[in-house]
Amino acid sequence: MDLAASFGSAVRRHRELLRLSQEDLADRSGLDRTYISGVERGVRNPTLQVMQRLADALGVDLDVLFATARECASAGGKS
Repeated sequence: MDLAASFGSAVRRHRELLRLSQEDLADRSGLDRTYISGVERGVRNPTLQVMQRLADALGVDLDVLFATARECASAGGKS
Protein backbone atom coordinates (compact mmCIF):
# COMPACT_ATOMS: atom_id res chain seq x y z
CA MET A 1 0.00 0.00 0.00
CA ASP A 2 1.35 3.41 -0.99
CA LEU A 3 0.59 5.41 2.13
CA ALA A 4 1.25 8.82 0.59
CA ALA A 5 -1.04 8.11 -2.37
CA SER A 6 -3.80 6.69 -0.15
CA PHE A 7 -3.64 9.64 2.23
CA GLY A 8 -3.71 12.02 -0.73
CA SER A 9 -6.78 10.30 -2.13
CA ALA A 10 -8.47 10.66 1.26
CA VAL A 11 -7.70 14.38 1.39
CA ARG A 12 -9.08 14.82 -2.14
CA ARG A 13 -12.24 12.85 -1.30
CA HIS A 14 -12.99 14.96 1.78
CA ARG A 15 -12.13 18.20 -0.03
CA GLU A 16 -14.48 17.34 -2.88
CA LEU A 17 -17.25 16.35 -0.48
CA LEU A 18 -17.00 19.86 0.98
CA ARG A 19 -16.91 21.31 -2.55
CA LEU A 20 -13.65 23.07 -1.79
CA SER A 21 -11.03 23.93 -4.37
CA GLN A 22 -7.39 23.21 -3.64
CA GLU A 23 -6.99 26.96 -3.19
CA ASP A 24 -9.78 27.00 -0.57
CA LEU A 25 -8.15 24.13 1.32
CA ALA A 26 -4.79 25.87 1.09
CA ASP A 27 -6.29 29.02 2.61
CA ARG A 28 -7.97 27.06 5.41
CA SER A 29 -4.85 25.05 6.25
CA GLY A 30 -2.22 27.74 5.76
CA LEU A 31 -0.44 25.61 3.15
CA ASP A 32 0.43 26.41 -0.44
CA ARG A 33 -1.96 25.21 -3.15
CA THR A 34 0.87 23.44 -4.97
CA TYR A 35 1.70 21.57 -1.76
CA ILE A 36 -1.96 20.47 -1.45
CA SER A 37 -1.78 19.27 -5.05
CA GLY A 38 1.36 17.28 -4.29
CA VAL A 39 -0.25 15.67 -1.23
CA GLU A 40 -3.34 14.70 -3.23
CA ARG A 41 -1.20 13.20 -6.01
CA GLY A 42 0.87 11.24 -3.50
CA VAL A 43 4.16 12.90 -4.43
CA ARG A 44 4.47 14.71 -1.10
CA ASN A 45 5.02 12.92 2.18
CA PRO A 46 3.38 15.24 4.76
CA THR A 47 4.44 15.31 8.38
CA LEU A 48 1.98 14.50 11.14
CA GLN A 49 1.67 18.24 11.84
CA VAL A 50 0.69 18.90 8.22
CA MET A 51 -1.74 15.96 8.29
CA GLN A 52 -3.37 17.46 11.38
CA ARG A 53 -3.62 20.89 9.73
CA LEU A 54 -5.33 19.30 6.73
CA ALA A 55 -7.72 17.36 8.95
CA ASP A 56 -8.59 20.53 10.89
CA ALA A 57 -9.12 22.46 7.64
CA LEU A 58 -11.42 19.70 6.39
CA GLY A 59 -13.32 19.60 9.70
CA VAL A 60 -12.59 15.93 10.39
CA ASP A 61 -10.50 14.06 12.92
CA LEU A 62 -7.17 12.74 11.68
CA ASP A 63 -8.27 9.17 12.35
CA VAL A 64 -11.18 9.73 9.92
CA LEU A 65 -8.69 10.71 7.21
CA PHE A 66 -6.67 7.57 7.96
CA ALA A 67 -9.81 5.42 7.76
CA THR A 68 -10.68 7.02 4.43
CA ALA A 69 -7.11 6.40 3.25
CA ARG A 70 -7.55 2.68 4.05
CA GLU A 71 -10.80 2.67 2.03
CA CYS A 72 -9.04 4.39 -0.88
CA ALA A 73 -6.21 1.85 -0.74
CA SER A 74 -8.59 -1.09 -0.80
CA ALA A 75 -10.48 0.51 -3.72
CA GLY A 76 -7.26 0.82 -5.68
CA GLY A 77 -6.75 4.52 -4.92
CA LYS A 78 -9.92 5.67 -6.65
CA SER A 79 -11.71 8.56 -4.96
